[in-house]
Amino acid sequence: MTADSIQKPPVLPKQAILAKLFHWANVVSLLIMLTSGLQIYNANPVFGGRGGLQIPPIFLLGGWLAGGRDWHFFGMWLFSLNLLWYGFYILISRRWKRRFVGVNDLKALQIGKNPKRKTYAWHRVVYTAIVPILLLSILSGMGLYKPAQFPWIVEMFGDWQSMRVVHFMTVPTVMVFAIVHSLLALKVGGAPLIESMFWRRLKIEE
Repeated sequence: MTADSIQKPPVLPKQAILAKLFHWANVVSLLIMLTSGLQIYNANPVFGGRGGLQIPPIFLLGGWLAGGRDWHFFGMWLFSLNLLWYGFYILISRRWKRRFVGVNDLKALQIGKNPKRKTYAWHRVVYTAIVPILLLSILSGMGLYKPAQFPWIVEMFGDWQSMRVVHFMTVPTVMVFAIVHSLLALKVGGAPLIESMFWRRLKIEE
């Protein structure tokens, strides 16, 4: 057996623990907001009014409208604070240069010949595109939560119903992002990279 044939144990990158905490907090908070949001939706469906499509109770959290609202706002604060601290983290650590799309990524998509480089570029495009969607979700959610305190938010969307539709449509958008984000990660690093986002130690070099 040669030295080259001995597989070295994976190295834990410095950001791994924080990245894992960020992903786990996102999973928990998004699951809470999704199930509690559907509980709120059942009280007065966005599409079809009170006679609209009802979601089965097995997919709901809160038991009733007030309970759904309480859980939804708890998930919202958890999600928002998680995004806030992680935003400060990538800003201070200057990791935003590797997380968000840049001119070189756009050039790679247009004239690049390296498939792996293009995959990284698409990953950054998707990562960047989700930021305004998340801000839109939080903004419209604040308008639904406190319309009297933030009437200007309601006015931005035109009226209450339009704001509800926008807020509701951010849900499938975030779900599509999660799917695309995972598929691109699988294409770059396979299952080990996905596992490294939550529990496995892995060092990925670009």
